[in-house]
Amino acid sequence: MISIKELRRNFGSIVAVDGVSFNVEKGEVLGFLGPNGAGKSTLMKMLACFLKPDSGTATICGYDILENPVEVRKSIGYLAENVPLYNEMTVGDFLNFVCDARNIKNKDRKQSLDRIVPMCSIESVYHQTIETLSKGYKRRVGLAQTLIHDPEVLILDEPTDGLDPNQKHEVRELIDNMSKDKCIIVSTHILEEVEAVCSRAIIISKGEILVDSTPEKLKEDYKCSLDEIFRKITSTKAA
Repeated sequence: MISIKELRRNFGSIVAVDGVSFNVEKGEVLGFLGPNGAGKSTLMKMLACFLKPDSGTATICGYDILENPVEVRKSIGYLAENVPLYNEMTVGDFLNFVCDARNIKNKDRKQSLDRIVPMCSIESVYHQTIETLSKGYKRRVGLAQTLIHDPEVLILDEPTDGLDPNQKHEVRELIDNMSKDKCIIVSTHILEEVEAVCSRAIIISKGEILVDSTPEKLKEDYKCSLDEIFRKITSTKAA
């Protein structure tokens, strides 16, 4: 579903992503971990065709991000770190706008909205303007626009950011329920989230992959918690 080959991106003298390669298959939930500035969001933006790599490439559902960016965008659901929402729109207007952009019409649109609104628990704010929503509800609306076209591949950058513990649990359950039928990458700083929903974990620092394993294997190898493993691995790289 996702095949990444030697992706590289610099910002001036700063190497954000340094020749990264890995694959993610259908049925996998990949936890993408790293300290701030590690290159996680940059890599996800390249996969979503928001940033062009300096070198290397990736394919998603068989489409190359450089040669077929429109087809890539059709195949993915991308939740950015800061979702671009239109504050003056109501939630319903915004989701209908997303349906317009995705060319979801008539009966298909009704079915999509009937599915996604309760799935993301936004019924109570459907007629509110986005500017009146809490951060948690804005994140839910962002998740709804990510899922509305039922994509095969999900790229989720900090999906539970700003959510309270109950809302985090709901989103994790949602990801877990979708995991069998989709290919999912989740960027997060929350190690318990990786244990809860991820079948695999990659730790990245300074644009390089340091570890690619399963949460269970990491704990078995290091004989400690994921939180301690993360600190050991990333602090060693920083040194």
